[in-house]
Amino acid sequence: MRKNAQQVKRMKPAVLALADGTIFKGQALGFTGETLGEVVFNTAMTGYQEILTDPSYKGQIVLMTSTQIGNYGITPEDDESRRIWAEGYIVREASQRMSNWRGRQTFQDYLIQHHIVSIQGIDTRALTNHLREKGSQIGVISHVDLDETSLHAKAQAAPSLVGRDLVQDVTCSSPYEWSKGSPTLCADSNDTSVSEVARPSSLYTVVVMDFGVKHHILRSLVDGGCKVHVVPASTSADDIRRLQPDGLFLSNGPGDPEGVPYAVQTVKALLGWKPIFGICLGHQILGLALGLTSHKLLFGHHGANHPVMDLRTRKIEITSQNHNFALALPHQEEEGAAWAIQQFDTTIGRMEVTHRSLNDGCCEGMVGLDSPVLSVQYHPEASPGPHDSSHLFQQFFDMMKMKG
Repeated sequence: MRKNAQQVKRMKPAVLALADGTIFKGQALGFTGETLGEVVFNTAMTGYQEILTDPSYKGQIVLMTSTQIGNYGITPEDDESRRIWAEGYIVREASQRMSNWRGRQTFQDYLIQHHIVSIQGIDTRALTNHLREKGSQIGVISHVDLDETSLHAKAQAAPSLVGRDLVQDVTCSSPYEWSKGSPTLCADSNDTSVSEVARPSSLYTVVVMDFGVKHHILRSLVDGGCKVHVVPASTSADDIRRLQPDGLFLSNGPGDPEGVPYAVQTVKALLGWKPIFGICLGHQILGLALGLTSHKLLFGHHGANHPVMDLRTRKIEITSQNHNFALALPHQEEEGAAWAIQQFDTTIGRMEVTHRSLNDGCCEGMVGLDSPVLSVQYHPEASPGPHDSSHLFQQFFDMMKMKG
């Protein structure tokens, strides 16, 4: 529903200032205050609740390119972690009403409850184009300080995400077991109960290194018949070995993989021991453990509609993504190398690049040819996003089956 002129007039002003001096003026949304973080744009049309609660967004202010956000409200079962991790939110227009039968809270109330400082009413297309050209950068949203010079100085003084350890902020404080599978929903508007889908008994034991794991990843493992042990990111290789799992899962998470050298060393010590599956940051940490390097992308990949090619079949999958860093591969600068099946040697034998981004050619996946190792840069569990890549979990289960 569009706001009338009187409604807009009553809204408090807010300002977004970027580190390069660009200013956007809009209206206050969410909790009254001030926040800063790296501003990134997300091209998903739905899934705002899952995005806000994805720990991978720690340290970032998320700009949604879809013009209206919040129209189906908030449903507690859709949270992807224990809290909101995004530092702030930027939208063109926040819906004042929720229309979904599952909704239990409005978008505005949700932001206020979790103290998320946000802004609406700015030209989000112009901001997106600016970030595409100039790159993701630190920004400040303020409802309380509207002085452009002051806000610009704050944005310039804030630290970059490069080299920072953000995983320590989002990982669990102690090990725990996860046993919940994916829920089924009743379509009766008078019944909001959820129940778990039928799933096989525990066939495999999996240790999940929690770099900022999403709930739906854990549910997907349970759906496949896994007994899931989640451990903090700082857990040693010896402690993981003592759990005697059938496989090791490296989760998603925020920031720069080079900012968590302790995790890289742990994974390096476990290479070749048990089957490994890495997603997002887990993919990057695995790559560093294998001897690759990483680099920061200009504006990253954030959204639920990113096309990826499987180089082995030439098939395209539409994927959900959220990362600002990528792995650098040997000889990828050679002409045509990005679209050929590329192999490289590591301490555990040959690895093969399996997937590439159709947008910029980035490495989106790799697999071990001599060792049971699998990783992808994107999110096969989706949530939000399409389920084109959910079959990758079965590949991990098959690796554990063969190893066992």
